[in-house]
Amino acid sequence: MNLSEWSVDDLQKAMASGELTSEQIVLAYMEQIAKHNHEGAAINAVLEINPDALDIAAALDAERAESGARGPLHGIPVLLKDNIDTGDKMHASAGSLALKDSYAAKDSFVAKQLREAGAVILGKTNLTEWANFMTEGMPNGYSSRGGQVLNPYGPCRHDPGGSSSGSAAAVAANMTALAVGTETSGSILSPASAHALVGVKPTVGLVSRSGIIPIAHSQDTAGPMARSVRDAALLLGALAGPDPEDPATGKAPREREDYTKHLDANGMNGASIGVVREGCFEELEPEQRKVMEAAIAQLERMGARVVDPVAIASAGNEWTLDVLVHEFKADLNAYLAKLAPGQPHSLREVIAYNEAHAESVLKYGQTLLLEAEATSGTLTEAAYLESRIHDIENSRENGIDRAMAEHGLDALRFRRIFGADMPARAGYPSITVPGGFTATGEPFGVTFTARAFEEGVLIKLAYAFEQATKHRRAPRL
Repeated sequence: MNLSEWSVDDLQKAMASGELTSEQIVLAYMEQIAKHNHEGAAINAVLEINPDALDIAAALDAERAESGARGPLHGIPVLLKDNIDTGDKMHASAGSLALKDSYAAKDSFVAKQLREAGAVILGKTNLTEWANFMTEGMPNGYSSRGGQVLNPYGPCRHDPGGSSSGSAAAVAANMTALAVGTETSGSILSPASAHALVGVKPTVGLVSRSGIIPIAHSQDTAGPMARSVRDAALLLGALAGPDPEDPATGKAPREREDYTKHLDANGMNGASIGVVREGCFEELEPEQRKVMEAAIAQLERMGARVVDPVAIASAGNEWTLDVLVHEFKADLNAYLAKLAPGQPHSLREVIAYNEAHAESVLKYGQTLLLEAEATSGTLTEAAYLESRIHDIENSRENGIDRAMAEHGLDALRFRRIFGADMPARAGYPSITVPGGFTATGEPFGVTFTARAFEEGVLIKLAYAFEQATKHRRAPRL
């Protein structure tokens, strides 16, 4: 059965009419995984399948017949990045062989939300090991547990992006309806852009971080990866919500939002968009620049007021990895300490495991793990505290907030994922949407950024751009 490019609405209509069941849909995606995960195109996106997926789907079919669908995700298969806990028969390893036998004691908040919405958790996806915070120079999409994810638009030719590369490749190759990735700085936006997808990096605190293997609490978040803005909006609505185990969710609006209400095909008309060029356009290849300039012209044709360029006053400041390096040890140790006996319970034990299995684990080294271990783990160092204060001030009030206020902007527009760093440090939301393809077939995304909890604004702009351009196309596997 070919479900290529079927939307969530398409699948719901088929289930409501009796044309398909959730169980049949799960089987269809399993068939696509069988054809192209390790065989065929061999994109190596899916790390493991949920042994209970078919039983869960059958139970949801029975529930639908008896009492109707719970909502738009009822019976819809979703893949999760392999740093998101599920309290079932699947591992949570962050792609590390050190955690290859680790099972979470309970669902992450994200997994719990999906189950309550009626989604079928289909399996786990490969990723850049430790969400790309293991070492310098590790290729996007590589993990010692899962190997190398390939971009289905050009295996071994186009970068798969990182670190949620498996989630992106699986959605792009129609191995699932939806996927969840995680981002600290660019890890949803980068692979979504590289696979002609819509990726939403939410405001930190909109989606709970509990039960997710961390990098840094100040920047970590999970978010949707989908083939359309509407599908991403449906998934975001299911993921968001308050969680007593995550204090950051206390900052978010208490009332759950239906993000589909922002889907306005005329939403770009009258909007004010600032184009950030500094640090974003200098290294573009001619074909990539052509895609980006065409996207800017498209905004104007759609009735947007385009301010080009917009200078961000703090962009030239010195930015460091100090916040991530220090928070990684503290946050990871807290996560590992709760694992079952026999698993690593500290960053130090992970490093020791890697050293003892260097041939299979340390192909690219572990420089970032070692750098993090050298910190106190107490977040008391001046280097950390000063960097955290610097990041907050210069990414928010002296950065994004100031630029948007001075020019009366609804959003900032970056090329592809460049520019992800500043909103990541601010904890602000971004969305990427397909912007076109180069002559070699490389997907190139357009990214919009707004202020905290303005996901609705971003969805409106991205949807209008998507509907006007229709750049998304499936890869030829």
